Amino acid sequence: MGAEAIRHILGRHKSGESLGLYSVCSAHRAVLHAAALQALSDDSILLVESTSNQVDQFGGYSGMKPLEFVAYVRGIAAETGLEEERIIFGGDHLGPNVWQSESAAVAMAKAHDQVVAYREAGYLKFHLDATYSCAGDPEAPLPAGLIAERTAELCQAVEVGIDAGGARPLYVIGSDVPLPGGATMPGEALTVTPVAEVEEIITLTRAAFMQRGLGDAWERVIAVVVQPGVEFDHSLVHDYRPARAEALSRFIETEERLVYEAHSTDYQTGSALAELVRDHFAILKVGPWLTFAFREAVFALEMIETEWLGRRKGLQLSRLGATIEEEMAAAPKHWQKHYRGTAEEQAVARRYSLSDRIRYYWPRPAVQESLGRLLANLQAGPVPAGLLSQFMPEQYRAVRAGEIAAEPAAFIEHKIRQVLAAYVHATGVRRL
Repeated sequence: MGAEAIRHILGRHKSGESLGLYSVCSAHRAVLHAAALQALSDDSILLVESTSNQVDQFGGYSGMKPLEFVAYVRGIAAETGLEEERIIFGGDHLGPNVWQSESAAVAMAKAHDQVVAYREAGYLKFHLDATYSCAGDPEAPLPAGLIAERTAELCQAVEVGIDAGGARPLYVIGSDVPLPGGATMPGEALTVTPVAEVEEIITLTRAAFMQRGLGDAWERVIAVVVQPGVEFDHSLVHDYRPARAEALSRFIETEERLVYEAHSTDYQTGSALAELVRDHFAILKVGPWLTFAFREAVFALEMIETEWLGRRKGLQLSRLGATIEEEMAAAPKHWQKHYRGTAEEQAVARRYSLSDRIRYYWPRPAVQESLGRLLANLQAGPVPAGLLSQFMPEQYRAVRAGEIAAEPAAFIEHKIRQVLAAYVHATGVRRL
């Protein structure tokens, strides 16, 4: 298992098999539980990634340091019976991202400490991203040579502390910045990364690695992050168009071991995901779509609660949607800069946007209490079949087919695993 499992899969891809990997980029308990069950049923590895602002040496916005995140994920996986050795941890956009307002020297020093903390926690996949401008830097985009030098600097910070017999991590270079997931606006053109730019990234980063004596580490660079033309905003999905990425696809075939890593693949169709893997975007990242599916499930359950139990005397309803709205209004920092328009339009976006900024509010105590009440209320008896069919028709059909239990937790899990199933099919993990 471990890093060798990733190299084996990507090696088979480079040999002509339409195989790939998907990466779960989420800290949500229900998502991680469903992902662990999916890996268990597929007899596959589980690749889980945390972002540079989500988990770092100071705790990030999740409140977890790398060691704490690893323990958290492993604890959830243990509940399903998934063995620790089948879980691989990756870091996304590791570098000066969080500290862009500080000088490059200070930001890079903190980025060094960040990647070291990730390594010491047992992470084996590092996306090194030095594309962010810091205070005093030239205006973005940074010169490619400077990006390459800083990328090599971060790699060296990881490598120098590895024991002689320690696991050797894998690296991903490049970035989709300045268009990370959900950044486009309606009608905004989406530019596919030019081949010349990819070639420059590889050439300059290879040279920077060699200059620092990181030849062995360069042999463990597995992928380059590019923009293949997939993206989403609050209500729009840019679907993958293979013809637009044809030149990228042909180019990477000339590289002996490298593939592409595609970010923001959320909400793509199943066929588009399969086409991405076929065209050598062999590592697919998914995050907001999974928590979006969770949100869809629990909001549907609240509708069932209201219709079924809303007139029952003495019963306190969950008020889940209202509680979330109250929490988002009280602490708007996670959505206020992202949702524009009238007050009414912002209200809709808070609940239903594809960018799913609501995902930042699930851990809040008031929301957790409301969610717990919802699930407890629905234990009053079997959910009436007509209501389940009305608000969760796919889960109703799964219950009728004997595929899942007639339990609220099973409905939520099934909803999340429907998203994961698209990635399982596209990457071919069941054929490994």
